[in-house]
Amino acid sequence: MKIQDKKFLSIEQQLQAQHLNQNQSKNTGQASNPDGRSFQEILESSRVKSAGEMRFSKHAAGRLADRNIELTDGQIERLQEGAQRAQQKGIKESLVIVDHLAFIVNIPNNTVVTAMNQNDAAEKIFTNIDGAVII
Repeated sequence: MKIQDKKFLSIEQQLQAQHLNQNQSKNTGQASNPDGRSFQEILESSRVKSAGEMRFSKHAAGRLADRNIELTDGQIERLQEGAQRAQQKGIKESLVIVDHLAFIVNIPNNTVVTAMNQNDAAEKIFTNIDGAVII
């Protein structure tokens, strides 16, 4: 989701919601939020979203466009699978190779930092990584 798509509350709306929460807390003994979910539910849902969504940095998106690389749904799924495997092994910066494409992925942020195809990786040297996954 793009940041432009997110809805933000005005200061006045936030104060009203806070006031409403305080009144509800007095009545029920618990704090709540406008959508009725507990803090734990919100936290768990954000973890699930971030664990599954592969993001591309501005640099990586530019590299894909400049190099005319179009990823299929299957390649994206395999890239995500490779990132998950790297995470399970404790890798922080991983080279993930999918078909003839190479991706450098920041595992903690689940973000592709750069991407290249076999022709662009002429030197076949990758630095600043602590692991590689070939998938």
